[in-house]
This record gives sequence, structure tokens and C-alpha cells, in this order.
Amino acid sequence: MHYSELEKPPGPPKEPLINAPWPAVALIAAIVGGYFVQSILPPEQILPRWGYSPLYSRGHAETLVTALFLHGSWSHALMNGALALAFATPVARYYGPRAGGFAAFLIFYVTCGALANLAFGLVHPREVGPLVGASGAVSALAAAASRIVAGRGEVGPIFSPMVLGMGGGWVIANLLIAVVGFAPGAGGAQVAWDVHLWGFALGLFLVEPIGRLAGHVRVN
Repeated sequence: MHYSELEKPPGPPKEPLINAPWPAVALIAAIVGGYFVQSILPPEQILPRWGYSPLYSRGHAETLVTALFLHGSWSHALMNGALALAFATPVARYYGPRAGGFAAFLIFYVTCGALANLAFGLVHPREVGPLVGASGAVSALAAAASRIVAGRGEVGPIFSPMVLGMGGGWVIANLLIAVVGFAPGAGGAQVAWDVHLWGFALGLFLVEPIGRLAGHVRVN
């Protein structure tokens, strides 16, 4: 059968270049854009004031959050951005693209990251720092994504094979980082590997209660 130019059958729909919900894309823009702004400003004006130091940031709780948007190098920022894009996609889809869903997504990300930083400070109260990077919050996204994938779009059980496998791999990878002393993308800087573990644990337990802010209600 032949078709004229006007009668050609429609082709398959074109896939977007980035097949991720807009809250996930906005997060990556914040991570990469935040480091771009940081890179053009004098380090002595940014890191001591806005990075989180367990010893020197007392009385400045805002640094628990601002530290999430600072990084040690371009490789550090881009590595966290790439991991965030992978893990934020199912989490953002679970919370939904509307205003309430975006608010829940942002609350989840910031809360888990800030609490992971705080846990690091409580364990290492004399650490001078400053601690910077989105790794604690990204680790929470990894944990939440594993539960959502296990639940096929909803929050699955913590003891599902997917979650146990991801959690076991996360623990092993970070213990190796602790032994070796560096990680890919860190640019040779010391890695606060325990922040990753705190973030992962927080993400496991907070993804569902924060989901209620986005209208996800579990009925027994």
C-alpha cells in the first residue's frame, strides 16, 4: 500500500530527551546551578558560612540545609546530580507533579539531607568541616526509590528483596569508601561516608509519611 505525503500514517510518538518529572529535573538544576554560583564566588565567603561544621556551625541550623547545595568540585556536583536524577525520578512520580506533590518531594529531600548532616554532627561533634554535598539527601532518594520500585509505584515493604538488596549494596559500598578513603567524583576530598548511611535509613522510613502530604493515604 502506498501513501502520498499528505496520507502518511503517523509515526510513533517522540520520546522527550529527558524522561523525568519536572520536580526531579528542577532538583538537578538546583544541584548543578548551585555549584555554578558557588564556583564564581570566593570560597572564603561561601564554605565557612554556608557549609555545615559540627564544631563551628552551632547556632546556625540553616547550614544543615544550605550545605546540601554546596559541593567540593564540579565532579562532586555532577556525580550527585547524575545519581539524583536516577533516584529522584520514581520518587517525584510517586509524590506527583502538582504543587502538593512538589512540596512533599522538596520536604522529603531537604528533611532527610538535613537530618543526615545533623546525625553526622552528633557523632562527630569536634569535626571542623565544613561538610558540603547532597549525598545524604541523594542517599535518601535511593532508599525511597527502592521501596517505590518494590511497590510498583507505591511504597513497598522495607523487607522486600529489592530494598534489602539495595540497602545491602549501599552499606557495602560505603564501608569500602570508609576503608579506601575516597569515592568516585569526590575529587580526592575526604568522604563523609556515614552521612550516606544516615540518609539511606531516613529515606526508608520517611518516604511514606511524607507521601501523605501529597495525598497518598494507605487504607487497611
